[in-house]
Amino acid sequence: MTAPFSYLRVGDNPDAVLDTATPGSQLLAGGTTLIDLMRLGVMKPARLIDINRLPLAKIEETPQGLSIGALARNSDLAHHPAVRRRFPALSQALLSGASPQLRNMATTAGNIMQRTRCPYFRDVGVAACNKRDPGSGCAAYEGYTRQHAVLGGGPHCIAVHPSDMCVALVALDAVVHVRGRYGTPVDGATAREIPMASFHLVPGTTPERETSIGLGELITHVTLPATPLAARSVYVKARDRASYAFALASAAVGLEIEGGRIRAARVALGGVATKPWRSAEAEQALVGHQASDATFASAADAALASAVSRPDNRFKIPLAKATLIRALERAREVT
Repeated sequence: MTAPFSYLRVGDNPDAVLDTATPGSQLLAGGTTLIDLMRLGVMKPARLIDINRLPLAKIEETPQGLSIGALARNSDLAHHPAVRRRFPALSQALLSGASPQLRNMATTAGNIMQRTRCPYFRDVGVAACNKRDPGSGCAAYEGYTRQHAVLGGGPHCIAVHPSDMCVALVALDAVVHVRGRYGTPVDGATAREIPMASFHLVPGTTPERETSIGLGELITHVTLPATPLAARSVYVKARDRASYAFALASAAVGLEIEGGRIRAARVALGGVATKPWRSAEAEQALVGHQASDATFASAADAALASAVSRPDNRFKIPLAKATLIRALERAREVT
């Protein structure tokens, strides 16, 4: 049964959210993850702050690239002409996730802030979950791990990050714009910019801390720089079935190729890590080399060199390599 909570709908002033956010508050937009977790008893917010009336849904081209409002719906973003033309990996990632109905509800910021689908986290009957109850342990570590992470985890948590969109945003050098008070009461509000690659946190010894923002902070928009590699970007997803399934492994890549040689590269992995995983090792194996099958294989080896598997998810390492190679091959073919 859902725990009792209060409900507040704010108007068109983003600062009203900062003024009303108190310990135990949760922001409500599409609600596609939050409401589900409340029904399961995993999340028990004392107050829901409905932000759907904030003027934060605009998607617009800028001289620098693209600006995406925090409340832009996933369907609108996936089908936006500028996204399909200039940032194809983002459109592909969004269309590979969830269902059309959920994409019509889900928002950009909500996708960024979504929580893991780890079955141990979602089952309140399992006592050992450091994300729900810090210090209680990680049932997954010695449990069934087919869906779990091989990168960025450890004995405190191996829950995989579920987002498709965030993997593409990492590969596209997205920046998350946040307005807030840094969790401390001060007059007015300030803004800061957080690179998408560092927005999510590896669990370390504090798996309950998942992102770089906190109470009293609000994502207002996300920006994408227009670059040659963004236009030659691709998202590839491996999953159990063709629709409405989370990634077992995914890859978002962007390449800048001149004369057959790779001048710049971005590589991000999903479905295999505790956060959307940018692989500097794979990028280093690509830049300066010919866009050849051998180069792509070397990059895939580099991307998974530090992977640590459990008995049930060892298959993810070769699967992730094959997925990354497929993404690189498709990016090479883009004209």
